[in-house]
Amino acid sequence: MHPEQSLNKSFLLLLIAVSIGFGWILWPFIGAVFWAVALAILFHPLYKRLLRRLPRSTNLAALITLVLCLLGVILPLVLIGSSVVNETVLIYNRMSSGQLDFGTYFQQINDAMPGWIRGFLERIDLASAQEIQSKLSSIAAEAGKLIAGKAVEIGQNTLGFVVSFGVMLYLLFFLLRDGSQLTQRIRNAIPLEKAHKQSLESKFATVIRATVKGNLVVAAAQGALGGIIFAILDIQGAVLWGVLMAFLSLLPAVGASLIWGPVSIYFIATGNVTQGLILAAYGVLVIGLVDNFLRPILVGKDTKLPDYIVLISTLGGMSIFGLTGFVIGPTIAALFLACWDIFSTRTARSE
Repeated sequence: MHPEQSLNKSFLLLLIAVSIGFGWILWPFIGAVFWAVALAILFHPLYKRLLRRLPRSTNLAALITLVLCLLGVILPLVLIGSSVVNETVLIYNRMSSGQLDFGTYFQQINDAMPGWIRGFLERIDLASAQEIQSKLSSIAAEAGKLIAGKAVEIGQNTLGFVVSFGVMLYLLFFLLRDGSQLTQRIRNAIPLEKAHKQSLESKFATVIRATVKGNLVVAAAQGALGGIIFAILDIQGAVLWGVLMAFLSLLPAVGASLIWGPVSIYFIATGNVTQGLILAAYGVLVIGLVDNFLRPILVGKDTKLPDYIVLISTLGGMSIFGLTGFVIGPTIAALFLACWDIFSTRTARSE
């Protein structure tokens, strides 16, 4: 082997080794790093506009962009989270005092069900309010033991979240300020033709923007619409249920119906047919229409991914990476398809 080739291979192995090591070091903060990159991509146009007005103040432009990101995105989420915590505590207190009895609710639904369904519930020991209440009490007791046993771990996770949040903001500032230079260095290091590198870069940025903006817009719309109808129907914890519908709406196809569907069934089963039908019709025609209309426009259209790829990659990403996976999954899927397109083009060209 030629000495130069041997040196190149040795350096390549060293490069791979140190890259894996660096990734290993970053892995505990992978979520913070990813969201810093995603937010930097989303808010980069705003940073550029500010930089045109402050051409010699890159630090100030990046700082203003960071503050606007905090005020426009993060602060509203904190306020909504505070409302959710308050409503959760209120519901928990009502359950503890007996004002909210899920066993009775299940029994009312059970009484309105056909005989074959009641027979199935009897086989799994859920045929009476006492049995249901016993099951719920057992689950609550186990949950209490789990929470008590994991108190220290919960505290550590809270501390870890605060640290990761600080790391994300710190990285976001520098990615806004130095993102163009960093992108250029990465672009120069990729051993592909210029057109292919531009294609991959464009695909990555487009998917990030489309999935974050698209999914968040759909989630916010469905959560807000769901919370409004719950408040109109005087359902306890409208903000809490609205937030849950927003989170579940990240799952294409089913999403928010996992919340409003059972509630509408309960209304119908307990004799509140008008409320149940109103909620069901509103869920299908209004909340469901938002998902069916907006998601393909905001997500599928920009990413140019088929709906089934968006669905599978979103579910797979969330099962592996948690909530962040609703962005990571489609991004990996889009880059996978883009890389194979480049490979096919290069293979066809060499034949």
